[in-house]
Amino acid sequence: MFIETESTPNPATLKFLPGRDVMGLSTADFASAVTAVRSPLATGLFALPGVARVFLGGDFVSVTKSDDLSWQALKPRVLGVIMDHFVAGLPVIEGGEAEFDEEDVDEADREVVDQIKELLDTRVRPAVAGDGGDIVFRGYRDGVVRLHMQGSCSGCPSSSATLKHGIENMLKHYVPEVVAVEQVEF
Repeated sequence: MFIETESTPNPATLKFLPGRDVMGLSTADFASAVTAVRSPLATGLFALPGVARVFLGGDFVSVTKSDDLSWQALKPRVLGVIMDHFVAGLPVIEGGEAEFDEEDVDEADREVVDQIKELLDTRVRPAVAGDGGDIVFRGYRDGVVRLHMQGSCSGCPSSSATLKHGIENMLKHYVPEVVAVEQVEF
């Protein structure tokens, strides 16, 4: 099995491409070993000293390291865990998809929300996935779009610029009702 690696805009995160489906159409973001209990793959990665975050995308795994370890030391171990996991045929997630909180949306704004989600799904998420992350819509109230950044986007030095100058400007252009975009945590 050959696993490609790619750098991301976040120097603490590398993107690992195992050449096969990881999560399909969904994603999973684990900020700690405690939250990763339902994923044998993420649990195996968190067992490595220095792993700070694991994001599972459609066909990739993004791993964020702590500052006290170099990629030169950690990368071979991460590659080993990912390879062993897929060669063993283990599930990526056990027990189905996680249940997330409901979106904070006024039903009167449903048409605007649908436009926002369409733009996010077709223009933003593919580009962000290319960098090893994802952006999840969390709500829309009073012209403010709330988004949650995952994977390499979480904690990335350029994430606030991406959010404000890229995503906010695009949404304001196509959806005049949007006045601002803000980042939220789950």
